[in-house]
Amino acid sequence: MASAEDPDLHRRAAALVVEVATTLSIDAPRLTRPLAAELARSIEDVREGPQILDLLRASVESNLEMLADTLRYDIPVGEISSPSVAKEYARRLAQRGISPNALVRAYRLGQQHVLNWAFDEISKRETDARVAFAAGQLIMGTTFEYIDAITEQVVDEYESELERWLATRNTVRSVTLDELLGGRRIDVASAEASLGYRLRQHHLGVVLWRSDRGIPGADLRRFERVLQQLSRTAGAAGDPLFLPKDSITAWGWIGLGRTPAPPAVDGLEAVLDHDGRGVFVAAGSPVAGATGFRVSHLEAVRAQQVALVAQGDARALTSFSDAEVRVAAMLAADVEGARRMVGRALGPLAADTEHAARLRDTLLTFLDAQGSYTATADRVHLHKNTVKYRVDKALEERGRPLDDERLDLELALIGCRWLGRSILTPPAT
Repeated sequence: MASAEDPDLHRRAAALVVEVATTLSIDAPRLTRPLAAELARSIEDVREGPQILDLLRASVESNLEMLADTLRYDIPVGEISSPSVAKEYARRLAQRGISPNALVRAYRLGQQHVLNWAFDEISKRETDARVAFAAGQLIMGTTFEYIDAITEQVVDEYESELERWLATRNTVRSVTLDELLGGRRIDVASAEASLGYRLRQHHLGVVLWRSDRGIPGADLRRFERVLQQLSRTAGAAGDPLFLPKDSITAWGWIGLGRTPAPPAVDGLEAVLDHDGRGVFVAAGSPVAGATGFRVSHLEAVRAQQVALVAQGDARALTSFSDAEVRVAAMLAADVEGARRMVGRALGPLAADTEHAARLRDTLLTFLDAQGSYTATADRVHLHKNTVKYRVDKALEERGRPLDDERLDLELALIGCRWLGRSILTPPAT
């Protein structure tokens, strides 16, 4: 560098740096406001209300003053520590979930702003181009070192605070969820603040899972995306609440607003067909308030139990709002008892074969259609005579007339439809 080869040039450049740094120290409060305003305009994430903007301004001013002292007194950059208010600003961004990119970008934009100001000051004070250039090099080099050191420190502070904050928030959230799901009395406003989710609305509880283990963490990220899509399809009033339960299971709540229309099951199934292949979902029914938050979740858990008992016969979506699922959930609570009841009620019709499955489905649809062959034919898209043949064949294989223990017959048929081979009779070898 030219200033190193010429002692007089170096002395004059160093003196100019001190002069500019002294002006920076004096003008720091005046320079802060436009610089902070420019940062707020350029970085959308920091537009978070007066408190965060006040911290931004204080951080800018403290960094300008520290940079001025570093230049004026030739303080080694390695010995400086980021200003306390700058650390607090980093911590506040972490608490609000704002990306650290916003933090780093603010320092880079600030660096450019300060260098432009410094070069203007140099040009006003020095006519010798060599001295001006040497002073500019000194200021630029120190400023780059300063920004590198400070950004590393504040990003470390950000990451440490983010880890602490998430641990604390998750603890508070877990306690709040335990209280809600345990049916204990809570302060609704405090619970909403802890969860980041509105309780004073209708809720649709859901459980998401995979039947096999995938890449750790990948399934949870996919579950969250599927929940977001389900939420949009259900006409949610805001973002859903997502809670990872373990590596292959997550709980979710979809807020449906104060007066919701029940979400269409067909639409939710379409989401899984398109975006959620391999993901299983169990859903409760829409229920209002803090009590509804708990009830809909418990319904979803019971619907999940139906799918888990069904195993390979489980559907992608199992909804507790379906009356048949509610019946199957009771049967799933005692699989051995359900298997015995199915065997007694259906006899050979309980066989785990495709032939018996067709007869069972037709017979159950026939019972649901109030014994109308025509209505059944419309629902299963078969000719009425084919329906009559299947109903007669089903009763023949059962070995008992339709009204003989009809309640057990209907319960058994529903159980077979939803719980599958877990309660069926293995076919004869």
